[in-house]
Amino acid sequence: MVMMKGEQWSNLGSTMAAIMFVYAMFRQYFPPQLQDYIFRYGKKLSNFMYPYIHVTFDEFIGERMKKSEAFSAIQNYLSDKSSANAKRLKADVVKDSQSLVLSMDYNEEITDEFNGVKLWWSANRTTPKTQQFSFYPGADEKRFYTLKFHKRDRQVITGIYLSHVLKQGKAIAADNRQRKLYSNGAGQGWLGNRSSTTWTHVAFEHPATFDTLAMDAKKKREIKKDLVTFSNGKEYYAKIGKAWKRGYLLYGPPGTGKSTMVAAMANFLNYDVYDLELTTVKNNVELRRLLIETSNKSIIVIEDIDCSLDLTGQREEKKKKKKKDDKNEGGDPIGAMSKNEERKESEVTLSGLLNFIDGIWSACGGERIIVFTTNHVEKLDPALIRRGRMDNHVEMSYCRFEAFKVLAKNYLDIDSHPLFGEIGNLLEETDMTPADVAENLMLKSDDDDDDDDEVETCLKNLIEALKTAKEEASKKAEEDARLKAEKEQKEKEEAEKEQSVKEDVTQDAISAKEVKENGVIH
Repeated sequence: MVMMKGEQWSNLGSTMAAIMFVYAMFRQYFPPQLQDYIFRYGKKLSNFMYPYIHVTFDEFIGERMKKSEAFSAIQNYLSDKSSANAKRLKADVVKDSQSLVLSMDYNEEITDEFNGVKLWWSANRTTPKTQQFSFYPGADEKRFYTLKFHKRDRQVITGIYLSHVLKQGKAIAADNRQRKLYSNGAGQGWLGNRSSTTWTHVAFEHPATFDTLAMDAKKKREIKKDLVTFSNGKEYYAKIGKAWKRGYLLYGPPGTGKSTMVAAMANFLNYDVYDLELTTVKNNVELRRLLIETSNKSIIVIEDIDCSLDLTGQREEKKKKKKKDDKNEGGDPIGAMSKNEERKESEVTLSGLLNFIDGIWSACGGERIIVFTTNHVEKLDPALIRRGRMDNHVEMSYCRFEAFKVLAKNYLDIDSHPLFGEIGNLLEETDMTPADVAENLMLKSDDDDDDDDEVETCLKNLIEALKTAKEEASKKAEEDARLKAEKEQKEKEEAEKEQSVKEDVTQDAISAKEVKENGVIH
């Protein structure tokens, strides 16, 4: 038996050596044109005899080497099958760095089955023979997946299977992805232009939810229902011919939870958040580019919209003043240039912002929510917050009893207390923000034995704070009433004085006329 195996290996070695010798003679003595002819027709013959079809999915595509969505979807789709069947695996950390996603290693192959059809996936990569430097991440190493299936199954694979893979891969990515908080700031573009504005991001880890949001329960249910309807409304928005987006205007005094509401919305829908700072955007063109670079399933928020930019006629006055100052600094051109750089302002206009919200470019992409927050809704241009742009106006008001019960549960872990009745009455009579209420409910000790005493102390502190706020509000109301009465009295006196002056002038005019007429008569 051992002798037979030795002979087999010997014969195999001899055969391989003969093949290599013939191939070397072929490459050395056959003309290149004849070699190309033989290789071309030899490949056609092998393809005719070979029963399988290969489909390649590259990681990067296009002129700018944009990452292929198909490659990412396939990678996600194969993760479960790889962990179950592949012998060599790669591990990637995802979702708050608390979980691992396994994928098959390079040059590994796994089998898949779909509707009775058997097929094979393999992960591959090619590296350049010479070391080179490139701005594009896919230039030094090219990664791709290869799908192999029998040619008799072509219609099943190209018609149904690939669509199934993409759909499942995107669903898995949505479940595993780490949501991000984006902000815009000066960065470096493709051509090294540092004056351009780009998005940078960090992991979005805000803990706020609708359950912990201090707000009336009925209003929270309405907002959650509206968000769910929007997120499931792709076909409806396409049917009515409207871009798949929705605008929210959150308004109310400082400390009423507007930013917390944005975080709760993002956590509820599992969306990314883009915090847009308008003052760093140079002009309308850059604003439009930032919009295009936002992803689907995202919330674009502009906080304190009334303070972000001067979108009224006052801007023209400021420009005139700036030109006047430039003339006054004409004797010091270097100093003038330096000051011009310091006070360089954004040229984003109201028209540009309106087009950003619901212009033609706003339809590039889908499933986006645009949120404005403001402390002074009356200062905003009506065109900016009309229905269709800001579809849902949500007033974030002072803390009332329903919102207080949420805060008591969050901070003190209690649902009821004998002091709740007094607190409820004071909250209905006093305007205090949820932030101020929460500050009074913060526990000062970690000792579990003192929890009951600490809870009662916090509630009593809140009662005292509410009484103080009520007294201050009463004094302020009295002072405002006094000032208003004094103002009205002063205006009345000034009006009477002005009327008296007019009457004196009129009387003098009449007297002068009479004197003149009498003089003419005599």
